[in-house]
Amino acid sequence: MKFSYKILFCTIIVMAAAFGFSGYFFVNFVFRTSLEREIGQAMDESSILQFAFETAALNVPSQYDILPDRTVEQIGSRLESSRQEGRRFLRLSDENRQILFESSGFTPDVTLLTAIEESSRTWRVIPLEDRYYIQTGARIYTLDRILYLETMHDVTTVFEERALGFEVYRRVTLVILILSSVLMSLLSLWLTRPIRFLTRATRKMAEGEYSYRARQISSDELGQLTGDYNKMAAALEENIHKLENEIQAREEFIGAFAHELKTPLTAIIGYADLLRSRKLAEDKQFIAASYIYSEGKRLEAMSFRLLDIIVTKKEEIRPQQVSVEEIFIYLESMFAGNGYDIRISYEPGTVNAEVNLIKSVLLNLVDNACKASESGGVIEIGGYYVESGYCFEVVDYGEGIPQEEIRRITEAFYMVDKSRSRSRNGAGLGLALCVEILRLHDSELQIESTLGEGTRMSFVLQ
Repeated sequence: MKFSYKILFCTIIVMAAAFGFSGYFFVNFVFRTSLEREIGQAMDESSILQFAFETAALNVPSQYDILPDRTVEQIGSRLESSRQEGRRFLRLSDENRQILFESSGFTPDVTLLTAIEESSRTWRVIPLEDRYYIQTGARIYTLDRILYLETMHDVTTVFEERALGFEVYRRVTLVILILSSVLMSLLSLWLTRPIRFLTRATRKMAEGEYSYRARQISSDELGQLTGDYNKMAAALEENIHKLENEIQAREEFIGAFAHELKTPLTAIIGYADLLRSRKLAEDKQFIAASYIYSEGKRLEAMSFRLLDIIVTKKEEIRPQQVSVEEIFIYLESMFAGNGYDIRISYEPGTVNAEVNLIKSVLLNLVDNACKASESGGVIEIGGYYVESGYCFEVVDYGEGIPQEEIRRITEAFYMVDKSRSRSRNGAGLGLALCVEILRLHDSELQIESTLGEGTRMSFVLQ
């Protein structure tokens, strides 16, 4: 069942119960008030009849010492017919509660008569032939006799008014419930609009439309829920895109790795088969062995780089204060006489780092700069203080990197110019290793490049 229907049905049930109980108590309150008023009138009428009977008995001729039964009947008949409007019902009984006079149609029940006590007046409500009466009883003392006077006061109108009140209230309640149902159905539809938007957004999300967002139409709790849902959806979409990119990168990594293995292995197997299958001249044997050696070294370097990347992703480092002079002296000794114009300039200082890993980063950056430059090209290696720490940079004036390639060159096995890189024993792992090492040092590699003009790579350490 829809939530809007639940709201509608719950509201109707609550309203029906509220109207039912309130109508019951209201109509009964009016009924009790009217009945109490009728009871008061019946008791007053009984008092008046009692006084009239005593007055009539005092006017009886004096020759009777005791009021005769026949006189009681006569007085009762006169009292019965003395009412100007409608009939009057009364009953007179003697000391032994034997009936002396009784109006036609008076109830034959003597329960109230037997309940009349000395100096008491009593009453009860009785149904009689589809009508309702208030029956009263009182004791009369006159001319040395004790008599009992009973009256019946018609209160059928009060009960009819109660029944009519219930009927009118039921009809009014029914009309109000119908109108309120229509109003509440519209109101529930309006109140549940945010829920419907959230439901639609959830369904779209389940169908794979991760960019779909729920429409926020209010600022209440449901509006806040919609906003939180949209934030959650945005975070989920971002994570899904990251996972998709990681899966794609992993597939590309596996494909590139397989390809990079295939090239040197093909050369090794080919030249090994050549040496195995025939006898070659000494110079040709040397060339084949050289190819096998160089491609083997390339596989070894690639495996070491992969191992380094895996290790740096899992390990933590213990940085120490290191003099930058030690690092630059090491670089100068490593690249002396390599056929490139290496220019080193730096400001003295210290950095907080794991020195061997930073040396590896700078070695890879300088090596990439040499591969991007022609033989004898200028390679600038520098170090200087910046606001956030100490900056290391490597600048070359070689072929540069296209802007659309800069984002991907730190991926494993990715090479801008594959033929040029392979010719110089490159496998596209150096920058990926640099990124992981710098991540361990809470730093990142900055790359600035202009195609045909050169490249600047830098990073900052504390």
